[in-house]
Amino acid sequence: MSENPKNSAEFAVAQETLQAAFDIDFGRRLEDTFTDAHPVVGSVVKGVVVNVDSEAVTIDIGLKTEGKIPLKEFEDFNTGDVKVAIGDLVDVFVENLDDRKAEARLSREKARREEVMAQLEGAQKANEPVKGVIFGKVKGGFMVDMQGVLGFLPGSQLDAKPITDASPYMYTPLDFQVVKVDRKRNNLIVSRRALTEDGTLADRDSLLSGLKEGTRTKGTVKNITDYGAFLDLGGIDGLLHITDIAWHRIGHPSEVLKVGQVVDVVVTRFDEKTQRVSLGMKQLNDDPWKSVDKTYPIGNKVTGKVTNLTDYGAFVELAPGVEGLIHVTEMSWTKKNVHPSRILQSGQTVTIQVLEIDRDKRRISLGLKQCMENPWEAFTRAYKQGDKVSGTVRSMTDFGLFVALTEEIDGLVHVSDIAWDKAGDDAMAAYKKGDKVEAVILSIDTAKERVALGIKQLTGEGPAGGKAEGGVKKGDIVTVKVTDTDADSITVDLNGAEIIIKARDLGVAKAEQDPNKFKEGQEIQAKVISTMGRKVGLSIRALVQDEERAAVAEYANQEESGESALAAALKAAGAKSKAKAPKAEAAAAADDAEAAPKAKKAPAKKKAE
Repeated sequence: MSENPKNSAEFAVAQETLQAAFDIDFGRRLEDTFTDAHPVVGSVVKGVVVNVDSEAVTIDIGLKTEGKIPLKEFEDFNTGDVKVAIGDLVDVFVENLDDRKAEARLSREKARREEVMAQLEGAQKANEPVKGVIFGKVKGGFMVDMQGVLGFLPGSQLDAKPITDASPYMYTPLDFQVVKVDRKRNNLIVSRRALTEDGTLADRDSLLSGLKEGTRTKGTVKNITDYGAFLDLGGIDGLLHITDIAWHRIGHPSEVLKVGQVVDVVVTRFDEKTQRVSLGMKQLNDDPWKSVDKTYPIGNKVTGKVTNLTDYGAFVELAPGVEGLIHVTEMSWTKKNVHPSRILQSGQTVTIQVLEIDRDKRRISLGLKQCMENPWEAFTRAYKQGDKVSGTVRSMTDFGLFVALTEEIDGLVHVSDIAWDKAGDDAMAAYKKGDKVEAVILSIDTAKERVALGIKQLTGEGPAGGKAEGGVKKGDIVTVKVTDTDADSITVDLNGAEIIIKARDLGVAKAEQDPNKFKEGQEIQAKVISTMGRKVGLSIRALVQDEERAAVAEYANQEESGESALAAALKAAGAKSKAKAPKAEAAAAADDAEAAPKAKKAPAKKKAE
């Protein structure tokens, strides 16, 4: 079959048309149909500001198209001010176009980002540092604001040395090295360590070679901790401990130092092996303790400021670097067991007396009460024994009433000195806390800081003029008559008053304490051992014990060279015994002689019988 030329030509045209159709990107054309894509979409273009209101800025980008951008996107990066006016030419990023409505979705921030990203790329190629601010901490590192572009700083790239506290680096403009820029993934990685290493290695060796103890230098505070501050000496770091910042006590290094501050320091210690440097600031000034004994002589009164209160006293600053302690026992003449905070306050200026100085241990003992009048001395000048006083019952105890005589001095009314005819709880029942009472001063003991008071003494020496029942007083020896006996006591008559003597007071020995040994009507002697009001206490045992003590004392008081009464009595008894001995012997012999014949006759009589 032969080929038809006409058909061949037609087939060739169709082949070219088909090949052209295959070259068309139908997917892209389909996307353009639905998205209205335009060559400027996704790029930065120049636009003219045609309107500015309180919320947005309208910009004409040409192509008979306008777009609105929120006003906040025009804020200045450093100052936060909005500076834009009609007619300004600005760079904007075209996110999308709508040709049918002649509207565009624009972004000033993205345009800035593209501009900054271009600058960062240039800085990376030129190996130049760029400014940024660390504003947040994330897992593995920190977030950095690089002029509006978000970057990531790995934790290991913050400094050449490990940093435990990153707070001094936060929110502070710092220099960074751009490590990686990826626009498509919006990925930006920076480093600060690279800059610090490059900047310090060059000077480090020369600095270490000239570093030694006693060297004075300058340092920049780069980090502050609870125990001190780390200073950059220009290639090497040194530690300034809190105790070496000042001679006086400071609570935290931040009270004196701040990050970025340049200070004068002296090298106090340098370890060449570990390259550790210890620094000091206070060593630049003289130690105030060298002349403290001349500045504050013992016995002088000085002024100071209370810096700290503890359970055992208060610390007072006399001068920067010089503190003394007021022990709690030296704070008040009368307040013995109170916390120092009830007498002094932190920050208060006080006048104190220097009591003792130990320059080697850096201790000064101070006294506060020595600068005040002793209230006990004032009281003894104003009152004496026998004076009548009045006061308020401050407190009540089982043994009496405490009466406030002055603001600082209390007197005690013992329970036995409240009333003549009442004792114990009965006497206390008539009083309560806060009552106003009058009393007589019975005694004043300034050494023991005690005042004894008596209320019953206001009415005299008792209902019977100082005499108890029967007209007797304590210590008298009386003769009484037994009127009755009981299983554990006897009752006696004392001038018409019946007195009970307990069994334990009937004698010294246990056998003598039997009431049954006494008969009604029997007269006995006893000693008056107590008088409470008109009540009398008698004791035979006390009388016997007094007699025994008197006899022992008399015997002990005899002169060593002379004979005691006992020895004399024994000697006399011995002489009489010898005088009677011959007579006794003669009488015994006569009795034997008389008895002998009778003894001989007795058997004969018996035989006769």
